[in-house]
Amino acid sequence: MDPESPDEADIEEWTNWSGSVSFEPDRILEPESEDELQEIVRQCAEEDRTVRVAGAGHSWTPVVRTDDIVVSLTNMTGVVDHDPEAKTATLYAGTTLEEAGTKLHDRDLALPNLGDVTMQTVAGAFGTGTHGTGPEFENLAGSLVGGRMVTGSGEIREFSAEDDPDLLRAAQVSLGTLGIFTEVQLDLQTTYKIQRREYCTTWRECRDHIPELIEENRNFDFYWYPRSDEVKLRLLNGPGGGTDHDDLSYATLVETQTGWWQGVIPEHDDIGREFDEMEYALPVEDGLDCFERVRERVRENWRADVGWRLLVRTVAADDAMLSTEYERDVMTISCIQNAELDHWEYFEDIEPIFREYDGRPHWGKKHTLRAPELRELYPEWDRFQEIRRELDPDGTFMTDYLEDLLANDDESNADDADGEAVPDDRTEARQR
Repeated sequence: MDPESPDEADIEEWTNWSGSVSFEPDRILEPESEDELQEIVRQCAEEDRTVRVAGAGHSWTPVVRTDDIVVSLTNMTGVVDHDPEAKTATLYAGTTLEEAGTKLHDRDLALPNLGDVTMQTVAGAFGTGTHGTGPEFENLAGSLVGGRMVTGSGEIREFSAEDDPDLLRAAQVSLGTLGIFTEVQLDLQTTYKIQRREYCTTWRECRDHIPELIEENRNFDFYWYPRSDEVKLRLLNGPGGGTDHDDLSYATLVETQTGWWQGVIPEHDDIGREFDEMEYALPVEDGLDCFERVRERVRENWRADVGWRLLVRTVAADDAMLSTEYERDVMTISCIQNAELDHWEYFEDIEPIFREYDGRPHWGKKHTLRAPELRELYPEWDRFQEIRRELDPDGTFMTDYLEDLLANDDESNADDADGEAVPDDRTEARQR
C-alpha cells in the first residue's frame, strides 16, 4: 500500500447500491492475496488509520464509510475446497452469493436457504445477518462453521466451532469489526429443487390463514401493499409440497416456477429500482400483532406517500451473539420506500412500534438505535465487545459510526467534544 495520499484527481468515490451512502475514502484497494491484505491492515494499524472491508455495498447503513482505507475482496473469490461426503465447502470471502450458488450446485452442494437477492458477498451477507424466510431456517450466517480472518494487528486467526465456539458465535454476525474474513467454511446440504408459487389476495381474506401458511410451507413470506391493501403470498417448497392449491381458494395463483434452489429462491436479483429499507425482527409470537399495528399506522399516516410494499418473513432462532434471531424465533417486518422519496419521517414514525415489542433492527438496514439501546437487546453484548477488543485492540476496524453503534454504551459519550452529535446516515440525509 502506497502511504502517500493520492492526487485529488485519483480520489475514488464509494457508493452503496442504492446511493444512500456515498463518501470518498483515501484509497480503495483490491488485494489479490491474503498476504497483501495482511500488509494493508498492518500498515493501517501502524499509522493509526482505519480500514474497512466492503462487500457488494448492499447495506443501507454507513458501516463501510471511512476517510481512510476501503478494502474490496473482489479479487479473492471462488471455491477453496469442498468435501461432498461431509457436505462442507470453503469459499474465499469475496465470493458473491450468486457465484457461490453456481459453484456449489456444480459440486452437488447447496446453502440451506437464500434471501431475495444474491448480489452480496458471502462474508458481507453473514456480517450483517442477512436472511431468507422459513420457520426452520436460521439467517445465512448459520451456515458458517469456521474460516480465516486478518485481525486488527494484521495477524491471521483461524476459527472453528470445535476450537473456539465463542469466537465463531461472535464472528457469524460481526459487521467486519473482529477481522477481515479471507476464507469461510460452510456447513451445506445436497443440492435441491424448489417450486415457487405466488398468489394475490387481500389482507382481509388472508389474515387468518397466515399462521398455517407459515407452518405448512418450507419458505413462506408475504408482501402487503399500502395503497390497495392487497397481499402477495409467496410459497416455496419441494416440488408438489406445501399448502395444497385447493386450500388457497381465497387467493389467485399468479406465478409458478420450479428449478434448482439458487435460481428460484432469490427473486429480485434483476431489480432495477433503488429503495431504502428499515427492518426489525420481532418475537414470532408478537409478529402479526405488531404488523397489524404497523399496517394501521401506515394507512393512517403514510398511504399517500409510500408506494412500496412491506415485507413479512420468519427466521429461526440461533446463538450468534449479535444475531437479530439470538435465542428466539422471529418475524421480520420490512418497511420499504423508493430511494427518490423521503423515507426518514416514515421510518421514524413506525420504529417506536417495533421497539414496543423488543424488536431488534437489521444491522444492514436503516434504524436509529445506538449502543445504549442495542446492548439491552443482546444478552451477550459484553462478551462480544471483549472478543472485538481482543482481536482489534487499537480499533483499526472501527469508525465514528461503529463506535457510536457498538462501543459508546454511555449516551453522553455519543457526542463529540464540541457537543455535536456524531454524523450518521440520518443527519447526512437531512442535510441533503
